[in-house]
Amino acid sequence: MKRPGKFEHFRFVGDKRSLVVYDVDALIDESIIDELMEAGTYQSFGPDTLAEARNRGFTLYREN
Repeated sequence: MKRPGKFEHFRFVGDKRSLVVYDVDALIDESIIDELMEAGTYQSFGPDTLAEARNRGFTLYREN
């Protein structure tokens, strides 16, 4: 998946509403990120790691 413009340098993008973090490089369904960008409830992490997202209370999204 292509990374969103605001997050072209970030691999992990979180949803503040559900505290779910998405690995943009591994995501198959692009509509999830599109909806997140429209809602404006996104968050990036510094450093851009899954460990940092988990430190902030986010859990990794798992596609079925």
